[in-house]
Amino acid sequence: MGSDSLPMKPTPIPTQDEELPNPATALLSFNTDSSTSSPSTSSPSHKPSTTIIFISLLLITCIALSAAIAFAFLFFSYPSKATATPAHNSTSVESKARVLAKLDHPVVLLVSSDGFRFGYQFKTPTPNIGRLIANGTEAEQGLIPVFPTLTFPNHYSIVTGLYPAYHGIVNNHFVDPHTGEFFNMGSHEPKWWLGEPLWETVVNHGLKAATYFWPGSEVNKGSWTCPEKLCMQYNGSVPFEQRVDTVLNYFDLPSSEIPAFMTLYFEDPDHQGHQVGPDDPEITEAVARIDRMIGRLIEGLEKRGVFEDVTIILVGDHGMVGTCDKKLIYLDDLASWIEIPDNWVLSHTPLLAIRPPSGIDPSNVVAKMNEGLKSGKVENGKNLRMYLKEELPSRLHYAASDRIPPIIGLVEEGFKIEQKRTKRRECGGSHGYDNAVFSMRTIFVGHGPQFARGRKVPSFENVHIYNLVTKILNIQGAPNNGSLSFSKSVLLPSA
Repeated sequence: MGSDSLPMKPTPIPTQDEELPNPATALLSFNTDSSTSSPSTSSPSHKPSTTIIFISLLLITCIALSAAIAFAFLFFSYPSKATATPAHNSTSVESKARVLAKLDHPVVLLVSSDGFRFGYQFKTPTPNIGRLIANGTEAEQGLIPVFPTLTFPNHYSIVTGLYPAYHGIVNNHFVDPHTGEFFNMGSHEPKWWLGEPLWETVVNHGLKAATYFWPGSEVNKGSWTCPEKLCMQYNGSVPFEQRVDTVLNYFDLPSSEIPAFMTLYFEDPDHQGHQVGPDDPEITEAVARIDRMIGRLIEGLEKRGVFEDVTIILVGDHGMVGTCDKKLIYLDDLASWIEIPDNWVLSHTPLLAIRPPSGIDPSNVVAKMNEGLKSGKVENGKNLRMYLKEELPSRLHYAASDRIPPIIGLVEEGFKIEQKRTKRRECGGSHGYDNAVFSMRTIFVGHGPQFARGRKVPSFENVHIYNLVTKILNIQGAPNNGSLSFSKSVLLPSA
């Protein structure tokens, strides 16, 4: 679980060379075959007159003079490299981080838009998110969530740099097999929340942190006590505008009192995605609303003169895929091979998690379930595969915790698992699938003094964000699953 356990370093996406025209032919549109273009030797020759020669010489002289004047104009009017001011756009090249103009210490504002699938930013005009992208650094093909691609595991991975098996939040709901206690999204006892989240790391270094809704932020753990006015208790009814304005008010404090790390959370567009799927006009409206909130944030920071000093990291926790009840797999259909009682199942869809009682061999359960699923006699059965957790693909990092049930089912994108057949027929959206599925990707945009303007970087897993933030704040992070060297591939070196 050390910081170097994943020496993952994004590599540049190869640039595809454009096919350029052959200069030998592009500039020669006429026929160069001497047999047809040269004057025939049998043709009579005509001596040019003195007038024609004079006019030709005069024309050549004028052309040469014009070219000389044009060259001189371009040479003296174009700024030299020593005096040219680089434009702050997507084509500018920066070699060093920009110096803070007003703040006396770095500030990172981590903003999450729940369920913001990568590509949503193209569904509707998003001028404010677009401004961050154009003047910041973007994961060009999106941010890769951890598995399972659910809200609580991913939000906590972002702020700890740990995979769920190591930070303990292995699902939105789960059971401790040793105590029988249930975890849900309202569980704030520190025993559930392992690892060291960023707000705790920041406070450990004598700095201030402020959280406006983030899974785990209400937990009193270590040096973090969820202080009043700096730690907001979750309340989904709080208007988005109020959340933004509260964060902006922190920048009205004396510079030394401004929290070095802040979080800001929005439920949209996840809420709409579950109801209508990723392609409904409601998603477009929700994305536009998030963009307005980003605009409100930018405007407030600009009024205070700190927009260029503050590092804004905009992320989502996972993507979204459309689901319909015609893509269903029923566990009761496996009864001819093995009965899976409802009380064995800790979660059905899209992450199927099964913990059989003691005395039942999990490997036997997996074998019989897979036999039935592959038989062709179970509707949609070939779209589900069962695993012992230790036999899951290692890239999922989903085995090293007793909280993870011994049997896990991976279902194909868009399919759902239910216990028994019902007459319900509805469509919506879901997430929780394999994190290799592209529809599960979300966004990453970094804007601030240490992010190059207009830069694109390859996709990366969200466990690397923890080390990114600690590097920006120039503090030592706790051991985690992210790569210590990752920040070098994304951030500008200090000036």
